[in-house]
Amino acid sequence: MRIGVLTGGGDCPGLNAVIRAVVRKGVGTYGHEFVGFRDGWRGPLENKTMPLGIKEVRGILPRGGTILRSSRTNPFKIENGVEKIKENLAAGGVDALIAIGGEDTLGVATKLDALGVNVIGVPKTIDNDLGATDFTFGFDTAVNIAMEAIDRLHTTAESHHRAVVVEVMGRHAGWIALHAGIAGGANVVLIPEQKFDLGEVVAHVQKRFEIDYSPIIVISEGAMPTDGDMITLTGELDAFGHVRLGGIGNWLADQIEKQTGKEARCVVLGHVQRGGTPTAFDRVLATRFGLQAIDAANDGDWGKMVALQGTEIVRVPLAEATRELKTVPAHRYGEAEAFFD
Repeated sequence: MRIGVLTGGGDCPGLNAVIRAVVRKGVGTYGHEFVGFRDGWRGPLENKTMPLGIKEVRGILPRGGTILRSSRTNPFKIENGVEKIKENLAAGGVDALIAIGGEDTLGVATKLDALGVNVIGVPKTIDNDLGATDFTFGFDTAVNIAMEAIDRLHTTAESHHRAVVVEVMGRHAGWIALHAGIAGGANVVLIPEQKFDLGEVVAHVQKRFEIDYSPIIVISEGAMPTDGDMITLTGELDAFGHVRLGGIGNWLADQIEKQTGKEARCVVLGHVQRGGTPTAFDRVLATRFGLQAIDAANDGDWGKMVALQGTEIVRVPLAEATRELKTVPAHRYGEAEAFFD
């Protein structure tokens, strides 16, 4: 069988580990042939390919990013996009696709599956917001990077007796902020799932200053005040209808400074959270996902996504995985709230 592999959406630590596992087991155990599609869904859409064999995956396990590169191309927004993909797959003798990506990439895979394309999905997102899987690879790396930054910022905040706001990724789900905030000993954690009262945040900050302590506030990029909306950079939409977020951290730091009279700074971690080498946890999880994905493809179990449930890797319908986002429940947020005072 000739199988195409692609990575879509934002880059993520662990993508290369998945690719490596798929190819190593696919070639060594099953004797399949692989072709790499470049730049996400633009690959099969424009027939942008690269060789993908044992040679190409040597040494990529610890590398961040993706050797296949990525994009946010949506073939369903392009005229005759689906037809072009089907034609290119047929012309290249490609029997199936393994799509590695998040909500948008796997949403496209779900639709293609319904239209008769043989697809297997692998969940990827540092936001950890895909349904049907307990964790996605990349999340652990992002949390560790954010935690290390918070650890370092504590000492700077204390040295200058200032408040520091740390803005992390998280459009609709606050998992990174929650985990990094708890692990890093943040004094306040603000997430998209729970609108925040600015007055209460300022009160928490003021209380910390009163005991000669310099507060750290961790905020998701998609967090919103009770009387406001998401803060965006341009207002422009990408191919999947998402606006580019950014600015809530700076806005909050400015409000804290104005209302407390104390110096406040914002640090936006941005793309550093998903760059660089993956943690051991993410390398292992991504490898296990890749091994199970090629098993599913070899079995012809199309329309499935591999998922972590407990300690086992299972197969779930793609439609189930992309039906709704996995957001932070109130009781989990309550774990962080216990440290606000």
